Amino acid sequence: MTRNHVVDPSRVPDVPLTAPGDSGGLHNVFRQRYLLRLLVRKELKARYQGSVLGLLWSYVQPAVRFLAYFLVIGVVLGQQRGVENFAIHIFSAMVMVHYFTETFSSGTRSIVRNKNILQKMSLPREMFPVASMLVSAYHTFPQIVILLVGVVLTGWSPTPYDVAAGLLGFTIIAVFGMALALVFSAANVFFRDFQNIVQTFSIFVMWSVPMIYSYERIENLAGGTVWEQVYLANPIANGVMLFQQLFWVPTVPEGSDLPPVMPDDLMTRGLVVLAVCLVLLALAQVVFTRLEAKFAERL
Repeated sequence: MTRNHVVDPSRVPDVPLTAPGDSGGLHNVFRQRYLLRLLVRKELKARYQGSVLGLLWSYVQPAVRFLAYFLVIGVVLGQQRGVENFAIHIFSAMVMVHYFTETFSSGTRSIVRNKNILQKMSLPREMFPVASMLVSAYHTFPQIVILLVGVVLTGWSPTPYDVAAGLLGFTIIAVFGMALALVFSAANVFFRDFQNIVQTFSIFVMWSVPMIYSYERIENLAGGTVWEQVYLANPIANGVMLFQQLFWVPTVPEGSDLPPVMPDDLMTRGLVVLAVCLVLLALAQVVFTRLEAKFAERL
């Protein structure tokens, strides 16, 4: 025999209904750190699957890229004659540029690339671009190791100010890259053209920062004009110069004929840029939340 059970309305919790997979934003991503670790491991395993050298490629590729830039731009074109320790100057900037472009590019593709997981599991959708950012940071670490070896051999002696500047620069790049990755990963679900737009945009990134040229060139060309302020408003350029403040500037000996030139109030400017990037990240979260409701049908 079956018994009919009558539900007592007073015992039903009065809570608002939420859509399946409601994420709760970036805050919820880090509350589910176990899933985040699994996604990061999955990304790393997929990248090195079938590879003999594995993680070693993260050391080989940046080293080859560095040698190519240094030999062609530094030696053949003679750019290093106007910059003390040009090799450190270019490579410290290259590390940050690579971290940004990797975070932006892989983050943009992350939702579409993991659509099978998204359709089967209820988890914060922001977890995919966040995982891509962490994987990019993981692959940036070997480049920083190579950079550390180079600066130590050059006579590196950073101050606490330099260390704070480097950490601030890295944070600016991470936050700005994450903000763009959130917006573009959502937009890429609706129009796949966005991943190609990002790849095209990434080509111009290295030219918008003092990497193959020094900031002194910008100061000589546009110092005191509105164009210098436009250049300095670029979060990537700020992140790169702050990172160079940590790794390149301390390698230039005092009394050098080619002293390093940096913008005035670099740290203060960096803190303002970080605050702006955090606002952009909050706005990116709002845009992402509004678009994610239609992810399932679009995928």
